[in-house]
Amino acid sequence: MNIGVIVVIAIAVLLVFWFVSAYNKLVRYRITAEEAFATMDVYLKKRFDLIPNLVETVKGYAGHERDTLEEIVNLRGRDYQGMEPEEKMKGDRAIGRAVRGIFALAENYPELKANENFRQLMAQLDQVEQDIANSRKYYNGAVKQYNVAVQSVPTNLVAGFFGFSQKAMFETDDPAERENVKVKF
Repeated sequence: MNIGVIVVIAIAVLLVFWFVSAYNKLVRYRITAEEAFATMDVYLKKRFDLIPNLVETVKGYAGHERDTLEEIVNLRGRDYQGMEPEEKMKGDRAIGRAVRGIFALAENYPELKANENFRQLMAQLDQVEQDIANSRKYYNGAVKQYNVAVQSVPTNLVAGFFGFSQKAMFETDDPAERENVKVKF
């Protein structure tokens, strides 16, 4: 056999192996990003389900704070399972702002803060918020790795051929959350 033919076959085999390897890398990163979102989704759902109990407890003490409570109820009024991932991320930001409203509301009602049921719910909510923050970090890390692979040469060729596209990072859209916190004594 001619050496030229052997070289061409060897290059073709190497290209096929590289192509399969790049494809598998993209699939692995995409699945990791989807798993990271699913992990975060569990915590978002847990908070979504915890909020009605919290709202009902607060209603008993702060009935005239209807605007804050109605906003939370309205935000939660959608079918969580039927939401798309982008809707869940957007809803999370709105619910996060509303939850901060509950924390602020509780500051005005010492008897509410002393209520054992409220304290337990707030402790659960605080833990869920920490879990959500950690899962956001994990999700963003997984999405970063995936997006780098989708955009980097030469895997971007495989990504474009098979329709792999970038995923959105989980970011805040609230300018107040990006400002420095001012501490006064």
